[in-house]
Amino acid sequence: MQAREGKVYCCVILDTYSRRVVGWSIDSSPTGALVTNALGMAIDSRLDKSVEPGTIIHSDQGVQFGPWAFTKRAKDSGLLASMGSIGDCYDNSMIEAFWSRMQVELLDRKKWNTRLELANAIFEYLEIWHNRKRRHSQLRWLTPIEFERNRIITVA
Repeated sequence: MQAREGKVYCCVILDTYSRRVVGWSIDSSPTGALVTNALGMAIDSRLDKSVEPGTIIHSDQGVQFGPWAFTKRAKDSGLLASMGSIGDCYDNSMIEAFWSRMQVELLDRKKWNTRLELANAIFEYLEIWHNRKRRHSQLRWLTPIEFERNRIITVA
């Protein structure tokens, strides 16, 4: 993402059940810290939920997803890190759709002068618009937070 002042990189972690952004991080470079911070936020935001040991988290093939700190943080939280195959569009379809919507709904609408302005706009998009106001067809036209709140748990 580009501001007149320079690039801004954003890492987002989606919960595939509710399409909720559960972790995110913004930085001026695409480092391992960018993805580790997003993963930490996702883990912390789900502490009140019961996450089954062995839950799989899927990441891209980017170099920032390979560092020891990222895989250690995932393993220490009981998560299994999975990288998809190179060039497989099905692995990343949900997050690619998210980035496409963000491009149209936010990034194509305005030019930002500073990285801080863009980072603030991204924060507002993720936390206010996407999670609390944007309705999703796959969620019966509920927002991600409404969908999680209204989930029906069945026990077999």
